[in-house]
Amino acid sequence: MAARYDVIVIGAGISGMYQLHRLRGLAVSVRVFEAGDGVGGTWYWNRYPGARFDSESWTYGYSFSDEILRDWEWSEHFAAQPETLRYCNFVADKFDLRRDIEFGCRIKAAVYDEAAGEWEIESEDGRRARARFLITAIGPLSAPTMPTIPGVESFRGEAYHTGRWPHEPVSFVGKRVAVIGTGATAVQAITEIAKTVGHLTVFQRTPNWCAPLHNSTIDAATQARIKATYPEIFARCRESFGCFIHDADPRKALEVSPEEREAFFAKLYREPGFGIWMGNFRDVLINEEANATITEFMRRKIRERVKDPVVAEKLIPTNHGFGTRRVPLESGYYEVYNQPNVRLVDLRETPIERITPAGVKTTDAEYEADMLIYATGFDAITGAFDRIDIRGGGGRRLREKWAEGPRTYLGLQIEGFPNLFTLVGPHNAATFCNIPRCIEQNVDWVTALIAYMRDRGHTRVEPTPEAERDWLEHVHDTGRRMLFTQVDSWMMGINSNVVGKDKRTFIVYAGGAPKYREKCDAVAAGGYVGFTFR
Repeated sequence: MAARYDVIVIGAGISGMYQLHRLRGLAVSVRVFEAGDGVGGTWYWNRYPGARFDSESWTYGYSFSDEILRDWEWSEHFAAQPETLRYCNFVADKFDLRRDIEFGCRIKAAVYDEAAGEWEIESEDGRRARARFLITAIGPLSAPTMPTIPGVESFRGEAYHTGRWPHEPVSFVGKRVAVIGTGATAVQAITEIAKTVGHLTVFQRTPNWCAPLHNSTIDAATQARIKATYPEIFARCRESFGCFIHDADPRKALEVSPEEREAFFAKLYREPGFGIWMGNFRDVLINEEANATITEFMRRKIRERVKDPVVAEKLIPTNHGFGTRRVPLESGYYEVYNQPNVRLVDLRETPIERITPAGVKTTDAEYEADMLIYATGFDAITGAFDRIDIRGGGGRRLREKWAEGPRTYLGLQIEGFPNLFTLVGPHNAATFCNIPRCIEQNVDWVTALIAYMRDRGHTRVEPTPEAERDWLEHVHDTGRRMLFTQVDSWMMGINSNVVGKDKRTFIVYAGGAPKYREKCDAVAAGGYVGFTFR
């Protein structure tokens, strides 16, 4: 017999926890189902060495509770994973969230029962539950992908995926470690592993443009200043394109003198965080000529920092300009390649043929290893949805509806899937954002809609086909001017490790958080234009 609730939430990460807290305020019955054994989502699963924020800690935490802002103190400007997980547990304790969360419960199916007007979910271990509303809080980067390399199962040493790192310590001392991948996760992990490893081999297919993080501890005076200015900090985030404290410079790169441009780039390169990406000249992400100026600057920086010119060239991307893919922030990443016990293998020159019992075999050599680390990323944004068999009205599968790319309304609801809400889903501003800032907007908006329905006796909501079509058109319009839509990356739905993820389809929202919030607010103010209620 399936347990019954008013609302079911899948996921107890940053969004699921806040959604639970807000729904309690509506006095509805709610149950959260979480695959892990604790809260935290991303920060529960990603325990790999070096994992930390690349948003400023004090812009990332929740803004909704003065009590949390007063009581919690971040120790670093960019907190490491253990501290962030402690923060998530601190919030769960503060609001007694765990009593409404079922842990160790991975959902495998969610089916809409037309006759009953309810969603029924089923976990991998056979547990079932029903609710009128289903809210997915499954995260944009929560479905790890292994590379499609033959022989993975044959390796005899230790093997780990960064997105499913063990909870107990892993030692690299005296070991031959091989890391496959050089994306944002790998950049953090490689830098940390290199500090103690016996020998490190890095297998790189696509180099990325990395910028310095410049992390530091927060002293008492800075702590006091942060606490005193939280309203201003969050107001500034609210108005910036990606909800970071960094917003684009009003000038254009091509309008200033070369000397002024160089000085500005150098200043941004010395400063902490995403300023060099999100706070650069306003044309560097939309104009190829402007982008070429920052790309050349970053190219020179890599050559300055990596002593071997041959290795430096291998680390310089050739298939995309700076900022047109997700920019990893680093703390000494390039200097790792100056160590005598570190080797870079360029897979564009010598691709991997297979994993062997002893290590990794490329077209020109076999590299023996005691430990393999797969830093091969995630099936981004839509991947976590694909791993649940979601069926809406008439038994239609979400995978089928999204076969040619996602279709949503506001990135929050899907035509044909009544009463299903997708926090941080595709075509939602939260996919290109300092995520908790956009999470709070998503959750507040969904909570208000459920309250609106309750107050008017509505039991069912879904978008019209026209509203969904218009939103899709708007989403693609926002992407057209951005250079990153011309580059293959997870933002364009491309993932070579996933069968079928080879078609270019825009899966994020590039209109910016303020415009997205304005659109959502206008829909609500107009009595939820584009939705049909019953």
